[in-house]
Amino acid sequence: MRNSKLLLFSVFFLVIGSLFYTSCKSDPPQKPDTPRPKGPVAVPAFDADAAYDDIAKQVSFGPRVMGSEGHEATREWLVAELKATGAKVIEQDFQAAVYTGEKYPATNIIAQFNPEVSDRIMLAAHWDTRHIADSPLNTDREAEPILGADDGGSGVGVILQIARTLAAQKVGIGVDLVLFDAEDYGEAGGQPNTYCLGSQYWSNNRPTPIKPRYGILLDMVGAKDAQFKIEGNSWQYAQPIVQKVWVLAKQMGRSNYFLNEGGPGITDDHYFVNTIAGIPMIDIINLKGTEETAFGPHWHTHHDDMEIIDKNTLRAVGQVLLAVIYREDAGQF
Repeated sequence: MRNSKLLLFSVFFLVIGSLFYTSCKSDPPQKPDTPRPKGPVAVPAFDADAAYDDIAKQVSFGPRVMGSEGHEATREWLVAELKATGAKVIEQDFQAAVYTGEKYPATNIIAQFNPEVSDRIMLAAHWDTRHIADSPLNTDREAEPILGADDGGSGVGVILQIARTLAAQKVGIGVDLVLFDAEDYGEAGGQPNTYCLGSQYWSNNRPTPIKPRYGILLDMVGAKDAQFKIEGNSWQYAQPIVQKVWVLAKQMGRSNYFLNEGGPGITDDHYFVNTIAGIPMIDIINLKGTEETAFGPHWHTHHDDMEIIDKNTLRAVGQVLLAVIYREDAGQF
């Protein structure tokens, strides 16, 4: 994703409590196809150990840069893992024309649970990794690709484990899990649309006929003591979803991760899903920034390896997302 540090915005008026609840109550209700009974919602436990192992598996393939052996091996593995859940898996192949003038084969991977159901939500992450280590904090091997344990690997790890949970404890709503390719091969300091080529292609050529009501993007959700501030474009385009997710996270005791604090607006996959596909989508992204970057100090450096990944962070994110899905299924979100 692109570091848009100059797009900082203020949400000082955003106080979790009565304002959040009032805002949520005033939003037009989004009715599912079939009324669902009210009652206690059984939310499965998120397996952070399994998610951690999935991240380690991705890292074992090396950098997942388009055109590399690691990229192809990862694609094959991801498709096999998602098919094993019984989901309908779609491989959306396209040619990614990157800012250097080169073209690479790329693939968005979509796994659908209950593909025939019209009431749908969407979770997404990107599965490729950065082709250079160009963070201002990086001090060596700048021309070499990064491993991307957090930046790419963590969101995918969480989504894979959610897919296995949905296979074991089924829901009635439709759930689309989308793994975007070609997110991170953009030009530093260049035009924003040189990034997120996979989500741009998906948004212009949606391979599924039913449009999800909303989406949640995961990006860099695995580092210790991550800070998921309210990302600027999420607030601009999908404010009701931000409110609901952050209130739910507070209710679940996860406010140490989901901070009631405004962050920068980031050029990430959700931006193009919002602006091209017209699907409200938020970005859960670690915005524990420094003076040099809006992100953590490991971003786009060779320190983005398994030592960065923390199971407690994975568990916090995964558990909140499972609560979103199973509460949606019960008509209580």
